[in-house]
Amino acid sequence: MTTASTRQWPVALLLSVSLLLLVTLSLPHWQGLFHWLQPDSKQVIYNRDGFFTLLGSHLLLVLSSGLAASLTGIGLGLWVTRDSGRDFLPLVSTLASVGQTFPPVAVLALAVPALGFGFKPAFFSLLLYGLLPVVRNTIAGIQGIAPAVQEAAQAMGMTPWQQLWQVELPMAASVILAGVRTSLIINVATATIGSTIGARTLGDPIIAGLINFNLAYVVQGALLVGLLAISLDSLFDYLGRRLYSAAARP
Repeated sequence: MTTASTRQWPVALLLSVSLLLLVTLSLPHWQGLFHWLQPDSKQVIYNRDGFFTLLGSHLLLVLSSGLAASLTGIGLGLWVTRDSGRDFLPLVSTLASVGQTFPPVAVLALAVPALGFGFKPAFFSLLLYGLLPVVRNTIAGIQGIAPAVQEAAQAMGMTPWQQLWQVELPMAASVILAGVRTSLIINVATATIGSTIGARTLGDPIIAGLINFNLAYVVQGALLVGLLAISLDSLFDYLGRRLYSAAARP
């Protein structure tokens, strides 16, 4: 049963990625549809940059900041669940929460004077914004392991490093992956505001549409952002089921 269910997810993943690529490549030819949506405008297809170029830039920003947030968040989560960092658990949890509750636009405004315009402040903002789900799930995954399992590992003579790599991380992997998934999906949408400070993202047509009162531009950007989020979500669904299946295997 488990094998059959995991086989279905690559199909969903392939369909969502195929749809994303198909829409990205064919969107410039949807003039008839967008003329119906925006009949008063001569230009209804966003053409300052290619949609494929914007998709690549957007994906690079999301994945690079997501990788940095994941490495930082998992590292912090593991540290505060060790004896050496346990006293800092409340402080790290609070700082991670503050990082996400702080409005991304405000983070951008504070980062621009120090980092300039473009990719860097957008990367910094997404890094802070994506930390909380990863830190929280790493702590929850490690703390969710039954004490009897850890005691058994100690009784077998495992070193703390062996317990971490061979027992704790494999058992907490699915929970940690869920945190990484949440972080990335949130940042797919949040990355669009990077266009306000010169970062090239799928927010470019959305911002241009809002400035020029062109609803067609807004729909084009939002459509691609939504399809990208669905594709990444399908990917992590598949990876999560593979992890669950591997963990359940005797």
